[in-house]
Amino acid sequence: MSLLPHQLELLAPARDAAIGIEAVNHGADAVYVGGPSFGARSSADNTVAEIARLVAHAHRFNSRIFVTMNTILRDDELEGAHSLAWQLYEAGVDALIVQDMGLLSLDMPPLQLHASTQCDIRTPEKARFLQDVGLTQLVLARELSLAQIAAIRAATDTARSTLEFFVHGALCVAYSGQCYISAAHTGRSANRGECSQACRLPYQVVDDKGRFVAHDKHVLSLKDNNQSANIAALVDAGVRSFKIEGRYKDMAYVKNITAHYRKLLDELIETRQHSGDPLARASSGLTTFSFTPDPNQNFNREFTDYFVNGRQDTIGAFDTPKNPGQPIGFVTQLGPNWVELELNDHQAVLHNGDGLCYYDQQKELVGLAINRAECLSAKHGRWRVFPKDALADLKDLRKGVEVNRNRDVDWLHVLEKKSSERRIPLWAHLADSTDGITLTLTDEDGFSASAHATLALTPAKDKTGALETLVDNVSKLGNTIFAASDVQVTFSQPWFVPASILNPLRREAVQKLEAARSAGFARFLPGQAVEPPVAYPQDTLSYLANVFNRAARSFYARHGVKVIAAAYEAIEEPGEVSLMITKHCVRFSLSLCPKQAKGVTGVQGTVKAEPLQLINGKEKLTLRFDCKPCEMHVVGKMKPAVAKQSRQDMLQATQGVPIAFFQKRPSKSEGTHPT
Repeated sequence: MSLLPHQLELLAPARDAAIGIEAVNHGADAVYVGGPSFGARSSADNTVAEIARLVAHAHRFNSRIFVTMNTILRDDELEGAHSLAWQLYEAGVDALIVQDMGLLSLDMPPLQLHASTQCDIRTPEKARFLQDVGLTQLVLARELSLAQIAAIRAATDTARSTLEFFVHGALCVAYSGQCYISAAHTGRSANRGECSQACRLPYQVVDDKGRFVAHDKHVLSLKDNNQSANIAALVDAGVRSFKIEGRYKDMAYVKNITAHYRKLLDELIETRQHSGDPLARASSGLTTFSFTPDPNQNFNREFTDYFVNGRQDTIGAFDTPKNPGQPIGFVTQLGPNWVELELNDHQAVLHNGDGLCYYDQQKELVGLAINRAECLSAKHGRWRVFPKDALADLKDLRKGVEVNRNRDVDWLHVLEKKSSERRIPLWAHLADSTDGITLTLTDEDGFSASAHATLALTPAKDKTGALETLVDNVSKLGNTIFAASDVQVTFSQPWFVPASILNPLRREAVQKLEAARSAGFARFLPGQAVEPPVAYPQDTLSYLANVFNRAARSFYARHGVKVIAAAYEAIEEPGEVSLMITKHCVRFSLSLCPKQAKGVTGVQGTVKAEPLQLINGKEKLTLRFDCKPCEMHVVGKMKPAVAKQSRQDMLQATQGVPIAFFQKRPSKSEGTHPT
């Protein structure tokens, strides 16, 4: 059992249980969260007890909890991962998100396993294989177009696997699982949850003759993902789980972005309700909000829909990896300790504590935090703000400079309070009998519960008012998870029922209904691997396959792979290799692609496919361009000191026993299935 083909799942992130609970309250059908270890966000860990608390709340609404176990594992970590998986199963989680195929060789609990984005699922063949080895939800590569997603859906089985796609949040510039810059330069592996985010640094871009192509640009930094305009198209392409990035993000982000996509999905479900292809929520209840969701209010690097609608030349956030905010006005005058602004919208309001920013003459973003804001003229939108920092420290601030707001404290204060209601519709039926009254509650999922009160019935004096009072009292569901959609009273005659009888009757019926829902909750069954084992799409794996332990190596050997190289983290690639593979192309973004210049007089002959270099301090990386698949490789090698330390750390962890891998086809004497 898994998601049904017509169900849409909104999947929200959570740094901790408190944020996860609010994600559920704001409409998440599922939440993904890190456990105490083995998650690809090393500083977003949670105890099993905290996860169990989140599970208990989510399951009240039939929302599900997924736990990330998506790092690659050393041999000495497999037993710990296996033990944790069983603890999480006992805590009630619904699925584990994994990258390391070694886990599939272990005695795992009867939980669904989902293929992490780190699995780099770009092709129908890879997706089909992962489905056939028992993974039930496939997190597709973010670089895919609608046509590529549809091709993957066509190659897989909707009854056996669900397609999941990132619809919002920060974009990793590399194909997920295919970036080793952090491991090479610092020893901190992105595949082990410790990425140092070299992609957000500024670089000098130079050609093979040392000439500057770009100066101090964040050429590997991308804008943030936003698929708000593409939800219907993604549904039509086959996506059923819509994933929000952000396990490091704060409460306000999760509330706001979850609410935003909840509204979009609900609108689409409503639009198609009477079509030939109706859709439905994947969990229970309806959510209402006390604020208007707005993705622009949270930290973002501006937005892009990336490659969903084909290659764009506007995906980069090259000037700054910071949040530029939204345009709000311009500087009209400077004083000794204040700045006067005229706002674009004269109705807008500035607040003490707001964050403003502007670009200096080098196009670097400069922050201007407001200590105090005074309105000079509401009619003309003129404000005087007193920055927290001295004006002398605000570089290139001058008359005429455009100013953005990237933090609106008034809006954030709204999200610090209760900002949503999630209620499950129910239908109530109050009936009389010879010895009293019975209240039956039935919810939208078909669960039902009844409570009976024994009493001597007396006729009501106000027959019309008595009925209205009964309906009103039954509808008072207060702080429960339910809301009355309809109340039917079928008495043989209008009886008077005191509130002292009806109120406890209602509470008892609600408690029984919650108990029935809890007893009726069923976790989805794990996927089943096809037997005999299906063949992996290739029979040779390089370091890019991230095989880091014997169990993973045995898994691929069992599926027909003959050559299995060690993961980059095994320190067996001493020379230059591709440290990052990405669909983003620096030459294209800088308008230097030969395809862009085709047909332009005097340009085609001058734009070469020669490599470029990225330089940040002493760090140098080479850019090579594979134009047939339209991909860029960032080439470099591991620092000797990092390699030495990483080897020592690994040998210490594995007690001096190295892992043997084959980088070429083994001889008959060596065998093809090493142990």
